[in-house]
Amino acid sequence: MNLQDRDTDLLAALAVAVGAAHVLSHHSGSTDLSAYEQDWRKRHTGRALAVVRPASTAEVAAVVRACAEHGASIVPQGGNTGLVVGGVPDATGTQVVLSLQRMNRIRQLDPANLTLTADAGCVLQQAQEAASAAGLLLPLSLAAEGSCTLGGNLATNAGGTQVLRYGNTRDLCLGLEVVTAQGEVWDGLSGLRKDNTGYDLRHLFIGSEGTLGIITAATLKLVPQPAAQLTAWAAVPTLEAAVALLEQAHRVLGAGLTGFEVMGQFALSLVDRHYPDLRVPLWRDSAYCVLLEQSDNESEAHARERLEALLGAALEHGHVTDAVVAENLAQAARLWHVRESIPLAQAAEGLNIKHDISLPVSRIATFCAETDALLAREIPGVRLVNFGHLGDGNLHYNVQAPEGADGPAFLRAEEARVNRLVFDQVAAHGGSISAEHGVGSLKAHTLPHYKSAVALQLMRGIKQALDPHNLMNPGRILEVPNS
Repeated sequence: MNLQDRDTDLLAALAVAVGAAHVLSHHSGSTDLSAYEQDWRKRHTGRALAVVRPASTAEVAAVVRACAEHGASIVPQGGNTGLVVGGVPDATGTQVVLSLQRMNRIRQLDPANLTLTADAGCVLQQAQEAASAAGLLLPLSLAAEGSCTLGGNLATNAGGTQVLRYGNTRDLCLGLEVVTAQGEVWDGLSGLRKDNTGYDLRHLFIGSEGTLGIITAATLKLVPQPAAQLTAWAAVPTLEAAVALLEQAHRVLGAGLTGFEVMGQFALSLVDRHYPDLRVPLWRDSAYCVLLEQSDNESEAHARERLEALLGAALEHGHVTDAVVAENLAQAARLWHVRESIPLAQAAEGLNIKHDISLPVSRIATFCAETDALLAREIPGVRLVNFGHLGDGNLHYNVQAPEGADGPAFLRAEEARVNRLVFDQVAAHGGSISAEHGVGSLKAHTLPHYKSAVALQLMRGIKQALDPHNLMNPGRILEVPNS
């Protein structure tokens, strides 16, 4: 059978699986698939054989069986908000994009068990709102929460702004439903907090970026809504001072410390330049600013007393030079909006080299001082957009071209060298080259330089065991053999 006949037969089988209206392809002549074929950052555009939109787990399984029978690889896709080119097809025109957007139901909310079970295509904000309507909190918060999906959050083990208290998506997941590479369904949606009956399969699929199977549903932990939530913005003179403030916040606020973000002066200057209506506070005279969030189960008065005591002591010790505490939720939202606008402001400034790294908190100040100096020496005039989740050691240490330079030309000339310089520094300080965005295809070729040979061998063994024909999102995390 030639490729054209194979493709025709596969498209017919997919139409049987999900209905012809939900199989989109270029063969139709009028279908625009660009929303499925281009990544979030517009760094890569592929070409799919088809985009398939199943509405149930049974339909997903049927799609996988059809693709396996015809030897076609599958690219699972949720909200397509990933940053490492992990959810779009390659350029061959042979891959099937399996979009989970139609699978968006909240299946069950169990207040007594403090759990929510939902389809993988459920948008994170939709799940948050369902929990809130029941007086509960789904403690996963991302800048893309209005469009990212739970399946994508789990596939990449997404982090966000509340990892400090509640952990990554992995820590919030109690159960999964997964379609395997053979088109079988594993139902692990138990919602149990204790189940010691062998290998914990759920953790194999979380963070696997669709390379081992397709997550179709999940059971997630909920927590009671806090009685009070306070947000403060503090100017700090150095990163060392920010780390010292974090250490003191742990002591004073304990488990009430929910978020602790750090933002460099240049990062905030970009927000001020491109979004002047946001009125960025306290940035002009400070090397860094910190956004701190505290939750309290007692009362707002109790929470405010502790937060103001923390900031007062930090002012006395010189760890903070000025600070403001939001008076209400609207003010708090505006402060968070400034933080979440940094990536948008950086994009408005021009193309940039992004890094999603993690380090021991105790090493962050030294890493930044050394790496800042190294990049300034190697590429005079380079601008560093440094911000991120200091509380859990995750920095978005991004590199912008010198003022007035051509952004695309800068990336072509310098991206590989900048990545090597930064990643070597990360490794020297005991960190990771991917904290919360994943590996995708963007870092698959880089991973072998920073992951041990033993770890890679184990990962390849797992891949071979679960997906022996390499049909599940090939080339993501692990390079395609012989590529």
